[in-house]
Amino acid sequence: MSHAPTGVIERPTPSSPTPTTSLGSRSLPRLAPLGFAAVSIALGVGIPLAVGWHSRIQWGLLSALFFLVISYIVTTVVENQRQARDRLATSVMWVCFLVAVVPLASLLWTTIQRGAERLDGYFLTHSMGGVLTDDPTGGVYHALIGTLEQVGIATVISAPLGLLTAVYLVEYGKGALAKAVTFFVDVMTGIPSIVAGLFILSIMLMGGLEPSGLMGALALTILMIPVVVRSTEEMLKLVPNELREASLALGIPKWRTILKVVLPTAIGGITTGVMLAIARIAGETAPIILLVFGSQLINTNPFEGAQSSLPFYIYEQYKVGSIQAYDRAWAAALVLIAFVMILNLVARGIARWKAPKTGR
Repeated sequence: MSHAPTGVIERPTPSSPTPTTSLGSRSLPRLAPLGFAAVSIALGVGIPLAVGWHSRIQWGLLSALFFLVISYIVTTVVENQRQARDRLATSVMWVCFLVAVVPLASLLWTTIQRGAERLDGYFLTHSMGGVLTDDPTGGVYHALIGTLEQVGIATVISAPLGLLTAVYLVEYGKGALAKAVTFFVDVMTGIPSIVAGLFILSIMLMGGLEPSGLMGALALTILMIPVVVRSTEEMLKLVPNELREASLALGIPKWRTILKVVLPTAIGGITTGVMLAIARIAGETAPIILLVFGSQLINTNPFEGAQSSLPFYIYEQYKVGSIQAYDRAWAAALVLIAFVMILNLVARGIARWKAPKTGR
């Protein structure tokens, strides 16, 4: 009886290799969504035209529906159902994005197209003083001055108050007082602009005050403060606690830590929040109608006499109803959009300039 030599290990007989599994042996090309979109647009436009539907909204909705259905079916057939569900979720996201962007882009294009016809240097440097309703002349200078002063006063009041309130809620606020402040900020965020105007109007009637740009700015302040508080509060919460703890561990007082560490770290988001609040109040019309009354003449004193503003000017010209007034309204709307856009660009520049350096 023979035995295998000591120390010799017998090798097993090699068997057939085990097949590897994969999620799918086939995959769609990267440009497949573009093909789906092209086919969907062709079907979404062609079928309604054949039926007699001429609404572009119907074309867009049908194209979006065809895009979702085609992408899901083709992905299921070519790849697998798991990839099809993933592509369907991505397609729904893109469709929702387009549904939100297309109306905004259409509004912006229409405003630029209609407003550029009347917008020029004369329009920006002249008022409506002595201009008849059917006169093609006249400008927006008095309304632009009113908007700059009213929004500027509201910002000067709202930004410090909102910032200090947010610092209190995040850094110091505890107990019933902090909960009450948070509750009232949430309530103020949703109040209609006409309510703020009526509140200031009641103060004017009780105090015997006259309409002025300051009264309108106070109403805009009520609308702006909760937006500044809420946006600043969220930005301060994003600052890592490790930064605060490191500063306090070095013996630096808490107020100085907030001033030198917390606020500079969140300055980008705080500035963006303030700009969003300015954009929120720049287009308000109801408080201005109640408290400022509007004026055809140039009034550079916001503390005395009626003033105009860009939203009120647009409403006023639209109410006139003539072709010349409509042209002036579209041009004023373009000026208002440009005003908000410039503010956002300035805010981004300040945020980038003041942002803390991350380099070594």
